[in-house]
Amino acid sequence: MTLTLNESLDDLQLSGIRRITAKAKQTPGCILLTLGEPDGNTAEAVKSAVAASLAENDTHYPPNNGKDFLRAAIARRMARDGLSYAADEVIVTCGATEALFAALTCVMNPGDEIVVPTPAFGLYESIVTLNRGVFVPLDTSESAFQITDEALARAASDRTKALVLTSPNNPTGCVYDERSLDAVARFARERDVFVICDDVYASLVYDGGSYRRFAQLHSDLRDRIIVCDSFSKPYAMTGWRLGWVAADAALVAQMAKIHQYMVSSVPSFVQRAAARALEQDISSDRDRYRARRDYVLERLAAMGLSAVRPAGAFYVFPSIARFGMPSEEFCLRLIEEAGVALVPGSCFSAEGYVRLSYCCSMEAIEEGLDRLEDFVRKLEGGRS
Repeated sequence: MTLTLNESLDDLQLSGIRRITAKAKQTPGCILLTLGEPDGNTAEAVKSAVAASLAENDTHYPPNNGKDFLRAAIARRMARDGLSYAADEVIVTCGATEALFAALTCVMNPGDEIVVPTPAFGLYESIVTLNRGVFVPLDTSESAFQITDEALARAASDRTKALVLTSPNNPTGCVYDERSLDAVARFARERDVFVICDDVYASLVYDGGSYRRFAQLHSDLRDRIIVCDSFSKPYAMTGWRLGWVAADAALVAQMAKIHQYMVSSVPSFVQRAAARALEQDISSDRDRYRARRDYVLERLAAMGLSAVRPAGAFYVFPSIARFGMPSEEFCLRLIEEAGVALVPGSCFSAEGYVRLSYCCSMEAIEEGLDRLEDFVRKLEGGRS
Protein backbone atom coordinates (compact mmCIF):
# COMPACT_ATOMS: atom_id res chain seq x y z
CA MET A 1 0.00 0.00 0.00
CA THR A 2 1.34 3.42 -0.97
CA LEU A 3 1.94 5.83 1.88
CA THR A 4 -0.40 8.83 1.70
CA LEU A 5 -0.98 11.93 3.76
CA ASN A 6 -4.00 14.03 4.65
CA GLU A 7 -5.07 15.39 1.27
CA SER A 8 -6.34 18.64 2.77
CA LEU A 9 -2.69 19.59 3.40
CA ASP A 10 -2.02 19.74 -0.35
CA ASP A 11 -3.91 23.02 -0.70
CA LEU A 12 -2.58 24.49 2.54
CA GLN A 13 0.21 27.07 2.50
CA LEU A 14 2.33 28.36 5.36
CA SER A 15 1.52 31.88 6.58
CA GLY A 16 2.26 34.54 3.98
CA ILE A 17 2.78 37.06 6.79
CA ARG A 18 5.52 34.90 8.31
CA ARG A 19 7.04 34.26 4.88
CA ILE A 20 7.32 37.98 4.08
CA THR A 21 8.64 38.66 7.60
CA ALA A 22 11.29 35.95 7.20
CA LYS A 23 12.36 37.49 3.88
CA ALA A 24 12.63 40.90 5.54
CA LYS A 25 14.69 39.51 8.44
CA GLN A 26 17.18 38.13 5.94
CA THR A 27 17.59 41.63 4.48
CA PRO A 28 20.14 43.65 6.49
CA GLY A 29 18.69 46.84 7.95
CA CYS A 30 15.13 46.12 6.79
CA ILE A 31 12.38 47.70 8.91
CA LEU A 32 9.51 45.34 9.72
CA LEU A 33 6.01 46.80 9.69
CA THR A 34 4.51 43.35 9.23
CA LEU A 35 3.62 41.56 12.46
CA GLY A 36 0.86 42.39 14.92
CA GLU A 37 3.41 42.26 17.72
CA PRO A 38 2.94 45.01 20.35
CA ASP A 39 6.21 46.79 21.08
CA GLY A 40 5.53 46.92 24.82
CA ASN A 41 6.27 44.15 27.29
CA THR A 42 3.96 42.12 29.50
CA ALA A 43 3.17 44.02 32.72
CA GLU A 44 5.44 43.32 35.68
CA ALA A 45 2.48 42.35 37.87
CA VAL A 46 1.54 39.66 35.36
CA LYS A 47 5.07 38.29 35.12
CA SER A 48 5.39 38.29 38.90
CA ALA A 49 2.30 36.12 39.16
CA VAL A 50 4.02 33.42 37.12
CA ALA A 51 7.02 33.51 39.42
CA ALA A 52 4.73 33.13 42.43
CA SER A 53 2.93 30.19 40.85
CA LEU A 54 6.21 28.44 40.08
CA ALA A 55 7.47 29.08 43.62
CA GLU A 56 4.33 27.37 44.90
CA ASN A 57 4.96 24.40 42.57
CA ASP A 58 1.85 25.05 40.53
CA THR A 59 3.22 22.72 37.87
CA HIS A 60 0.73 19.86 37.87
CA TYR A 61 -2.21 19.07 35.62
CA PRO A 62 -4.92 21.74 35.83
CA PRO A 63 -8.58 21.19 34.89
CA ASN A 64 -8.84 20.74 31.13
CA ASN A 65 -10.98 23.81 30.51
CA GLY A 66 -8.99 26.07 32.86
CA LYS A 67 -8.95 26.76 36.57
CA ASP A 68 -12.21 27.95 38.06
CA PHE A 69 -10.84 31.34 39.16
CA LEU A 70 -9.56 32.15 35.65
CA ARG A 71 -12.77 31.12 33.90
CA ALA A 72 -14.71 33.23 36.42
CA ALA A 73 -12.37 36.19 35.77
CA ILE A 74 -12.91 35.85 32.04
CA ALA A 75 -16.68 35.71 32.52
CA ARG A 76 -16.53 38.91 34.60
CA ARG A 77 -14.36 40.58 31.97
CA MET A 78 -16.86 39.71 29.25
CA ALA A 79 -19.75 40.91 31.41
CA ARG A 80 -18.18 44.38 31.49
CA ASP A 81 -18.55 44.38 27.70
CA GLY A 82 -22.18 43.34 27.89
CA LEU A 83 -21.62 39.64 27.15
CA SER A 84 -23.38 37.20 29.47
CA TYR A 85 -21.47 33.94 29.83
CA ALA A 86 -21.06 31.85 32.97
CA ALA A 87 -17.65 30.59 34.02
CA ASP A 88 -18.54 27.07 32.91
CA GLU A 89 -19.32 28.41 29.43
CA VAL A 90 -15.66 29.41 28.98
CA ILE A 91 -12.70 27.31 27.86
CA VAL A 92 -9.17 28.66 28.30
CA THR A 93 -7.27 27.92 25.09
CA CYS A 94 -3.79 28.10 23.61
CA GLY A 95 -4.39 31.50 22.07
CA ALA A 96 -7.27 32.58 19.88
CA THR A 97 -5.83 30.28 17.21
CA GLU A 98 -6.89 27.21 19.15
CA ALA A 99 -10.17 28.88 20.11
CA LEU A 100 -11.00 29.46 16.44
CA PHE A 101 -9.90 25.96 15.50
CA ALA A 102 -12.14 24.47 18.20
CA ALA A 103 -15.06 26.69 17.20
CA LEU A 104 -14.96 25.91 13.50
CA THR A 105 -14.17 22.22 13.98
CA CYS A 106 -17.13 21.97 16.35
CA VAL A 107 -19.67 23.15 13.79
CA MET A 108 -18.22 21.91 10.48
CA ASN A 109 -18.77 18.78 8.46
CA PRO A 110 -16.93 18.05 5.18
CA GLY A 111 -18.35 20.17 2.37
CA ASP A 112 -19.81 22.84 4.64
CA GLU A 113 -19.30 26.41 3.47
CA ILE A 114 -17.92 29.11 5.78
CA VAL A 115 -18.55 32.73 4.77
CA VAL A 116 -15.74 35.12 5.69
CA PRO A 117 -15.92 38.87 4.98
CA THR A 118 -12.71 39.84 3.23
CA PRO A 119 -10.13 41.27 3.67
CA ALA A 120 -9.56 38.66 6.38
CA PHE A 121 -6.83 36.98 8.39
CA GLY A 122 -5.62 33.89 6.49
CA LEU A 123 -6.05 31.57 9.48
CA TYR A 124 -9.78 31.16 8.83
CA GLU A 125 -9.30 29.73 5.35
CA SER A 126 -6.62 27.35 6.63
CA ILE A 127 -8.88 25.99 9.37
CA VAL A 128 -11.74 25.56 6.92
CA THR A 129 -9.44 23.70 4.52
CA LEU A 130 -8.18 21.36 7.25
CA ASN A 131 -11.79 20.56 8.12
CA ARG A 132 -12.47 19.74 4.45
CA GLY A 133 -14.87 22.62 4.14
CA VAL A 134 -15.28 25.40 1.58
CA PHE A 135 -14.00 28.91 2.26
CA VAL A 136 -16.40 31.51 0.79
CA PRO A 137 -14.96 35.04 0.67
CA LEU A 138 -17.42 37.92 0.99
CA ASP A 139 -15.76 40.94 -0.63
CA THR A 140 -16.35 44.14 1.36
CA SER A 141 -13.98 46.40 -0.57
CA GLU A 142 -16.82 48.15 -2.43
CA SER A 143 -18.66 49.06 0.79
CA ALA A 144 -15.85 50.66 2.83
CA PHE A 145 -15.22 47.22 4.40
CA GLN A 146 -18.76 46.96 5.77
CA ILE A 147 -21.21 44.06 5.28
CA THR A 148 -24.44 44.36 3.29
CA ASP A 149 -27.51 42.16 2.90
CA GLU A 150 -26.84 42.01 -0.83
CA ALA A 151 -23.29 40.73 -0.40
CA LEU A 152 -24.46 38.11 2.10
CA ALA A 153 -27.15 36.92 -0.29
CA ARG A 154 -24.57 36.47 -3.05
CA ALA A 155 -22.28 34.46 -0.76
CA ALA A 156 -24.99 32.18 0.63
CA SER A 157 -25.93 28.69 -0.49
CA ASP A 158 -27.69 25.64 0.90
CA ARG A 159 -24.29 24.51 2.26
CA THR A 160 -23.59 27.68 4.27
CA LYS A 161 -22.82 26.64 7.86
CA ALA A 162 -21.20 29.63 9.55
CA LEU A 163 -19.92 33.15 9.17
CA VAL A 164 -16.75 34.53 10.76
CA LEU A 165 -16.73 38.13 12.08
CA THR A 166 -13.59 40.04 13.09
CA SER A 167 -14.24 43.49 14.50
CA PRO A 168 -12.02 45.45 14.72
CA ASN A 169 -10.82 43.80 11.58
CA ASN A 170 -7.42 42.44 10.69
CA PRO A 171 -6.05 43.75 8.28
CA THR A 172 -8.17 46.90 7.84
CA GLY A 173 -8.62 48.07 11.44
CA CYS A 174 -12.25 48.81 10.58
CA VAL A 175 -15.12 48.19 12.99
CA TYR A 176 -18.37 46.75 11.67
CA ASP A 177 -21.19 49.23 12.22
CA GLU A 178 -24.62 48.27 13.52
CA ARG A 179 -26.04 48.02 10.00
CA SER A 180 -23.41 45.41 9.18
CA LEU A 181 -24.06 43.49 12.38
CA ASP A 182 -27.82 43.63 11.87
CA ALA A 183 -27.36 42.25 8.35
CA VAL A 184 -25.35 39.34 9.77
CA ALA A 185 -28.03 38.74 12.42
CA ARG A 186 -30.76 38.55 9.76
CA PHE A 187 -28.59 36.18 7.76
CA ALA A 188 -27.99 33.94 10.80
CA ARG A 189 -31.70 33.80 11.67
CA GLU A 190 -33.01 33.22 8.17
CA ARG A 191 -30.45 30.61 7.17
CA ASP A 192 -29.76 28.97 10.56
CA VAL A 193 -26.00 29.50 10.50
CA PHE A 194 -23.45 29.91 13.26
CA VAL A 195 -21.59 33.19 13.83
CA ILE A 196 -17.98 32.88 14.98
CA CYS A 197 -16.85 36.16 16.56
CA ASP A 198 -13.09 36.69 16.53
CA ASP A 199 -12.94 39.49 19.11
CA VAL A 200 -9.19 39.56 19.72
CA TYR A 201 -8.99 43.33 19.03
CA ALA A 202 -12.18 44.29 20.88
CA SER A 203 -10.19 45.91 23.71
CA LEU A 204 -8.35 48.11 21.21
CA VAL A 205 -11.23 50.19 19.87
CA TYR A 206 -10.43 53.90 19.77
CA ASP A 207 -13.99 55.12 20.31
CA GLY A 208 -15.21 52.52 22.76
CA GLY A 209 -18.42 54.40 23.51
CA SER A 210 -19.93 53.57 20.11
CA TYR A 211 -18.55 50.06 19.79
CA ARG A 212 -20.83 47.05 20.12
CA ARG A 213 -19.95 43.40 19.90
CA PHE A 214 -22.18 41.14 17.82
CA ALA A 215 -22.87 38.87 20.81
CA GLN A 216 -23.95 41.91 22.82
CA LEU A 217 -26.31 43.33 20.21
CA HIS A 218 -27.87 40.03 19.22
CA SER A 219 -27.99 37.94 22.38
CA ASP A 220 -31.17 36.28 21.08
CA LEU A 221 -28.83 34.30 18.78
CA ARG A 222 -26.88 32.95 21.73
CA ASP A 223 -27.41 29.33 20.68
CA ARG A 224 -25.40 29.92 17.48
CA ILE A 225 -22.77 32.49 18.56
CA ILE A 226 -19.23 31.47 19.51
CA VAL A 227 -16.91 34.17 20.89
CA CYS A 228 -13.13 33.79 20.57
CA ASP A 229 -10.73 36.15 22.35
CA SER A 230 -7.08 36.42 23.34
CA PHE A 231 -4.64 37.87 25.85
CA SER A 232 -2.05 38.46 23.12
CA LYS A 233 -2.81 41.85 21.61
CA PRO A 234 -4.22 44.00 24.44
CA TYR A 235 -1.82 42.78 27.12
CA ALA A 236 1.38 42.33 25.04
CA MET A 237 1.29 38.59 25.70
CA THR A 238 1.71 37.17 22.20
CA GLY A 239 4.30 34.62 23.33
CA TRP A 240 2.16 33.34 26.19
CA ARG A 241 -0.27 31.65 23.77
CA LEU A 242 -3.35 32.24 25.90
CA GLY A 243 -6.91 32.87 24.82
CA TRP A 244 -10.43 31.65 25.39
CA VAL A 245 -13.63 30.60 23.70
CA ALA A 246 -17.12 31.23 25.12
CA ALA A 247 -20.49 29.96 23.97
CA ASP A 248 -23.77 28.46 25.05
CA ALA A 249 -23.26 25.46 27.35
CA ALA A 250 -24.27 22.92 24.69
CA LEU A 251 -21.62 24.23 22.28
CA VAL A 252 -18.95 24.46 24.99
CA ALA A 253 -19.53 20.81 25.91
CA GLN A 254 -18.67 19.79 22.37
CA MET A 255 -15.72 22.16 22.00
CA ALA A 256 -14.32 20.87 25.29
CA LYS A 257 -13.81 17.49 23.61
CA ILE A 258 -11.78 19.07 20.81
CA HIS A 259 -9.76 21.11 23.29
CA GLN A 260 -9.08 18.12 25.54
CA TYR A 261 -7.81 15.88 22.77
CA MET A 262 -5.87 18.63 21.01
CA VAL A 263 -3.91 20.18 23.90
CA SER A 264 -5.37 18.77 27.16
CA SER A 265 -5.05 22.20 28.83
CA VAL A 266 -3.03 25.38 28.92
CA PRO A 267 -0.09 25.34 31.38
CA SER A 268 -1.09 25.46 35.03
CA PHE A 269 1.42 28.07 36.23
CA VAL A 270 0.36 30.81 33.79
CA GLN A 271 -3.29 30.88 34.80
CA ARG A 272 -2.95 33.09 37.86
CA ALA A 273 -0.99 35.53 35.68
CA ALA A 274 -3.72 35.45 33.04
CA ALA A 275 -6.32 36.45 35.63
CA ARG A 276 -4.02 39.28 36.74
CA ALA A 277 -3.71 40.48 33.14
CA LEU A 278 -7.46 40.99 32.91
CA GLU A 279 -7.14 43.59 35.68
CA GLN A 280 -4.64 45.72 33.74
CA ASP A 281 -5.58 49.19 32.49
CA ILE A 282 -4.64 49.38 28.80
CA SER A 283 -6.09 52.83 28.08
CA SER A 284 -2.61 54.31 27.60
CA ASP A 285 -1.85 51.66 24.98
CA ARG A 286 -5.01 52.54 23.07
CA ASP A 287 -4.06 56.22 23.21
CA ARG A 288 -0.61 55.42 21.88
CA TYR A 289 -1.98 53.33 19.00
CA ARG A 290 -4.50 56.06 18.17
CA ALA A 291 -1.71 58.65 17.92
CA ARG A 292 0.33 56.34 15.72
CA ARG A 293 -2.70 55.71 13.51
CA ASP A 294 -3.20 59.43 12.97
CA TYR A 295 0.46 59.90 12.09
CA VAL A 296 0.46 56.96 9.65
CA LEU A 297 -2.72 58.13 7.92
CA GLU A 298 -1.32 61.61 7.49
CA ARG A 299 1.88 60.27 5.97
CA LEU A 300 0.06 57.84 3.66
CA ALA A 301 -2.28 60.60 2.45
CA ALA A 302 0.75 62.75 1.58
CA MET A 303 2.03 59.85 -0.54
CA GLY A 304 -1.32 59.51 -2.32
CA LEU A 305 -2.03 56.12 -0.70
CA SER A 306 -5.71 56.07 0.22
CA ALA A 307 -6.96 54.02 3.18
CA VAL A 308 -10.18 53.60 5.12
CA ARG A 309 -9.62 55.10 8.57
CA PRO A 310 -9.02 52.33 11.15
CA ALA A 311 -11.28 52.48 14.22
CA GLY A 312 -9.33 49.94 16.23
CA ALA A 313 -6.55 47.33 16.32
CA PHE A 314 -3.20 48.58 14.99
CA TYR A 315 -3.25 48.08 11.23
CA VAL A 316 -3.94 50.23 8.20
CA PHE A 317 -4.69 48.81 4.76
CA PRO A 318 -3.84 51.30 1.99
CA SER A 319 -4.62 50.69 -1.66
CA ILE A 320 -1.75 50.23 -4.11
CA ALA A 321 -4.00 49.51 -7.08
CA ARG A 322 -2.79 52.58 -8.97
CA PHE A 323 0.66 51.05 -9.38
CA GLY A 324 -0.72 48.20 -11.45
CA MET A 325 1.30 45.41 -9.87
CA PRO A 326 0.38 42.46 -7.65
CA SER A 327 0.70 43.18 -3.94
CA GLU A 328 3.25 40.37 -3.56
CA GLU A 329 5.49 41.97 -6.16
CA PHE A 330 5.04 45.38 -4.54
CA CYS A 331 6.08 44.07 -1.12
CA LEU A 332 9.05 42.06 -2.38
CA ARG A 333 10.35 45.04 -4.31
CA LEU A 334 9.77 47.25 -1.27
CA ILE A 335 11.99 44.96 0.81
CA GLU A 336 14.70 44.69 -1.81
CA GLU A 337 14.74 48.29 -3.03
CA ALA A 338 13.73 50.29 0.05
CA GLY A 339 14.45 48.08 3.06
CA VAL A 340 10.97 48.14 4.58
CA ALA A 341 8.46 45.30 4.85
CA LEU A 342 4.66 45.37 4.57
CA VAL A 343 2.28 42.44 4.07
CA PRO A 344 0.68 41.83 0.64
CA GLY A 345 -3.10 42.17 0.49
CA SER A 346 -3.16 38.79 -1.23
CA CYS A 347 -2.43 37.25 2.19
CA PHE A 348 -5.87 38.53 3.24
CA SER A 349 -7.82 37.57 0.10
CA ALA A 350 -7.67 41.22 -1.01
CA GLU A 351 -5.43 41.99 -3.96
CA GLY A 352 -4.48 45.62 -4.59
CA TYR A 353 -3.73 46.49 -0.95
CA VAL A 354 -0.92 46.17 1.60
CA ARG A 355 -1.11 45.91 5.38
CA LEU A 356 1.01 48.17 7.55
CA SER A 357 1.28 47.38 11.26
CA TYR A 358 1.85 50.37 13.55
CA CYS A 359 2.23 48.58 16.88
CA CYS A 360 6.02 48.85 16.64
CA SER A 361 8.11 51.80 17.83
CA MET A 362 7.55 55.31 16.48
CA GLU A 363 11.18 55.34 15.37
CA ALA A 364 10.56 52.31 13.16
CA ILE A 365 7.28 53.75 11.88
CA GLU A 366 8.83 57.10 10.96
CA GLU A 367 11.84 55.60 9.21
CA GLY A 368 9.72 52.93 7.53
CA LEU A 369 7.32 55.53 6.14
CA ASP A 370 10.24 57.65 4.92
CA ARG A 371 11.50 54.66 2.97
CA LEU A 372 8.02 53.81 1.71
CA GLU A 373 7.59 57.37 0.48
CA ASP A 374 10.89 57.23 -1.42
CA PHE A 375 9.80 53.95 -2.99
CA VAL A 376 6.41 55.37 -4.00
CA ARG A 377 8.03 58.44 -5.57
CA LYS A 378 10.38 56.16 -7.48
CA LEU A 379 7.45 54.14 -8.84
CA GLU A 380 5.64 57.36 -9.83
CA GLY A 381 8.73 58.64 -11.58
CA GLY A 382 9.06 55.41 -13.52
CA ARG A 383 5.52 55.77 -14.88
CA SER A 384 5.91 59.37 -16.10
